[in-house]
Amino acid sequence: MKANPQATARFLTAFIDELVRWGIRDVVISPGSRSTPLAVTAYEWSIRHPEALSIHVDVDERSAGFMALGMAKASGRPTVLVCTSGTAVANYYPAVMEANVSRVPLIVLTGDRPGRLQNLGAPQTCDQLGVFGSHVATFRQMPLPADDADTLLFAAQAARELVSASLPFGEPASVGAVQYPLAGACLGAPVHANFPFEEPLLPDRRLLDEIIDKQSLKPVAPYMVGEMTLSSAQAEEIAALLAQKRVLVLAGEGTARYVHEAEQVLAWTRQVGALVFADPLSGLRAFDEPQVAVSYDAVLQARGGIPDGLLYPQVIVRFGRYPISKRATQFVARACAAGAVEVVVDPLETRDFLSSTGLFVRTTPVNFAAALLATSTSQSAGDWLAAWTAALERASRESVEMADAGEGAFIRKLLNSIPHKSCLFAGNSMSVRLLDLFYVARQNKQLCVLGNRGLNGIDGTLSSAIGAAKSLGTTTVLLGDLALLHDINAFALQREVLKWDNHASIVVVLLNNSGGAIFDMLPQSSEDAYFERLFLTPQTLDFQQAAAGFGVSTCEVSTPEEFDRAYQQALHTPGISLIEIKTALRGVQSRMYRQPHLE
Repeated sequence: MKANPQATARFLTAFIDELVRWGIRDVVISPGSRSTPLAVTAYEWSIRHPEALSIHVDVDERSAGFMALGMAKASGRPTVLVCTSGTAVANYYPAVMEANVSRVPLIVLTGDRPGRLQNLGAPQTCDQLGVFGSHVATFRQMPLPADDADTLLFAAQAARELVSASLPFGEPASVGAVQYPLAGACLGAPVHANFPFEEPLLPDRRLLDEIIDKQSLKPVAPYMVGEMTLSSAQAEEIAALLAQKRVLVLAGEGTARYVHEAEQVLAWTRQVGALVFADPLSGLRAFDEPQVAVSYDAVLQARGGIPDGLLYPQVIVRFGRYPISKRATQFVARACAAGAVEVVVDPLETRDFLSSTGLFVRTTPVNFAAALLATSTSQSAGDWLAAWTAALERASRESVEMADAGEGAFIRKLLNSIPHKSCLFAGNSMSVRLLDLFYVARQNKQLCVLGNRGLNGIDGTLSSAIGAAKSLGTTTVLLGDLALLHDINAFALQREVLKWDNHASIVVVLLNNSGGAIFDMLPQSSEDAYFERLFLTPQTLDFQQAAAGFGVSTCEVSTPEEFDRAYQQALHTPGISLIEIKTALRGVQSRMYRQPHLE
């Protein structure tokens, strides 16, 4: 059975046209044979309407998946991924899993052999039906391309369904176009469509020209469900629960994406007199607010229990995920065991692995804050907040003193020098914890702070940051040597980055301790030989030479002053640059940030 190139062209243009009309702007393509019809159609579309659609090519599927993840996280729009059949599909799996847990919109389109070749030993053929399982919001098995009226209508409808499933709450296009975000989009989901294709694989390109040139490019509004608002009676009931109570707000990833959302949430915390534990990915650390605690992890480390004289909260309101700090999570568990009520505010689910939810409010943090601001909520006990504020100030001073002893001095210099309205993408393990410790509010400096905290993996960090830079421009990536080693192929994207119209500078700040120093903070830490062999895994890779091989400018610095000079130069260099800071694998530094049973 042979494919009809004209039918393939009509079928796929109907599909791609609808994706573009519904707001898709970026397609990341991993080269392969069986995905040729999808890749060529998207390419032809981008050539004729570059203002509407851009394609990006990454030969490494794992890197491509995370690049698309970063684009979608930063822009709030679904990014399309295209790959061929077989193991190429499996290499998207880590990014799909992260997108699912972090609620990032991705549309995965995979090429496949037709049904007649399945389970018969055909090359590069495996079962791709529902391959991502419960990690995607929806799966659709597409038919073989045809150009009858009903099939073309179906192709367009399938595209609409994929966009709507990836964005269950929509993302107002006007907001993202005019406001620089504080945090990543996290109300979407990955979806998957599998396309079987017969040979010949190349669609009729002359017909593609004719069809695409006729497109009107009239976009439709993003898919949107009704606003999840609280009634006045519900808001008054919650306000009564908070009245005259010691209120702690846990502001995790998903609290606020834009400035106006953060300001609404902060206005409510001031009204109720709440103490706020603000995760660096929450969007709240860009504001110099006295009730926003940024050194809470340091306060909570005293003797592993609640600091002397500081009472437990009586009500805990959590926005988004639990914060990075495990000490904060343990503090909440102890407070709930002592009688505190946890109120979880989330539009989808509690995400409460402590199983301590006392009240689940199914709405967004900004809608919750707006509703509560309209009530006559009375403030909590001022002496409680004052005691915590004093303890936090002491901890902040101690953190600054500690910073002068090691990596912290570089982190502080970075945060002082990072440009206003730029992106800071933090890797996992030590990098994000250093950021949690030293990132404090800077007046008149709006940063978009991102990270892949859904599954806490170190794979794909650089690729995700590069994808974010497509939407956000200047981007700084803070990561460790093992994270960079996992994703070193992402340096090959230098060629793609240099083609972008935004002339983005992507500065990779590498904290190189030559291995897995994070494990020196865990209970496994030992002087026995097994610990170095299985956990510290010392590395000797020359990152300067490796990066240079991809055409990336590099340098190594040893003092904060040298770092600042190199960083300023890299910020004015289009494309990817690497600044390497070497630190000790074991010893004082890892002990300084020790957390109990860190994961």
